[in-house]
Amino acid sequence: MRPESFEFLQTYLNNPSPTGFEKEGQKLWLEYIKPYIDEYFVDTYGTVVGVINPDAKYKVVIEAHADEISYFVNYITKEGYIYVRKNGGSDPLVAPSKRVNIFGEKGIVKAVFGWPAIHVRKPDQDKAPTIETVFLDCGASNRDEVEELGIHVGSVVTFEDEFSVMNEKLYVGRALDNRMGGFMIAEVARMLKENDQKLPFGLYIANAVQEEVGLRGAEMVAERIKPDVAIVTDVTHDSQAPMYEKKTSGDIACGKGPVVTYGPAVQNNLRELIIDTAKMRDIPFQRASATRATGTDTDAFAYSGAGVASALISLPLKYMHTTVETVHRDDVDNVIRLIYETLLRIEDGHDFRYFN
Repeated sequence: MRPESFEFLQTYLNNPSPTGFEKEGQKLWLEYIKPYIDEYFVDTYGTVVGVINPDAKYKVVIEAHADEISYFVNYITKEGYIYVRKNGGSDPLVAPSKRVNIFGEKGIVKAVFGWPAIHVRKPDQDKAPTIETVFLDCGASNRDEVEELGIHVGSVVTFEDEFSVMNEKLYVGRALDNRMGGFMIAEVARMLKENDQKLPFGLYIANAVQEEVGLRGAEMVAERIKPDVAIVTDVTHDSQAPMYEKKTSGDIACGKGPVVTYGPAVQNNLRELIIDTAKMRDIPFQRASATRATGTDTDAFAYSGAGVASALISLPLKYMHTTVETVHRDDVDNVIRLIYETLLRIEDGHDFRYFN
């Protein structure tokens, strides 16, 4: 990875971008892709779309989502402790002992998820943390002191953990789901520009908001763009670590390549073009199957309007929705390559109908 790309990746991953409050992360992403696009737009809720060849009638989208899981302040006790509720798929089990940032009216307030020491807990009553039992301590002695810090019901809370590299090959941090996707589609735009590739269609590079609460950003932007084709990238579970069940999660491993998904929302002809491209370009890939839905923005694009030919290329990831989400550097590079090479094989007016 070139140094400039790696610097952007670190900055982008370390910047908080909680669901519904993605603005600062979206600004960073937009500034990075501006040299590689012809124009852009930002929609009502914050999805950012860079456009190449905006006057073309045939439209192709490559898409990721920008938001990360977080919490909302929900209740402040008279003693100054703070209870929260989920914003997205946050896991209270990983919360105790974690440092957080609370975004208050006066700026960021540092706090911790407290938890009673092992010495004072009764083993027969020891239960896993839940959203009702985890709490924040911001160093205040009472409710008034909490409020004086600018914290109120509705203040957003994100984990403080930052990006790191493990053993020179694994990227580790919070919110790799799915700002890593935003990074990868931005790199595709960069490669197209720097390699002077002229596409015969309009390319819409979309970094959508609010995926973690129901694919909402993708739903809105799909209606606005009305694309002919959508290639979505998200993360999927590496199933090699203990406690994963391959019979239900599939046999997916970090380091073995992008994951191409089969499922009702995935248009068969587009998927086969992606697989054929991987074989032609010697890009390693894995296969996964979905049930009724992929659970990603692919579903939002596939079923928008009269139906959009959509496919999903996933990045294998360990420990989803924790603060140590982990991906392999080679997989990141190969997802970028696979999207890039696939785009070069899509023609103007490419007919992806199920059969003629």
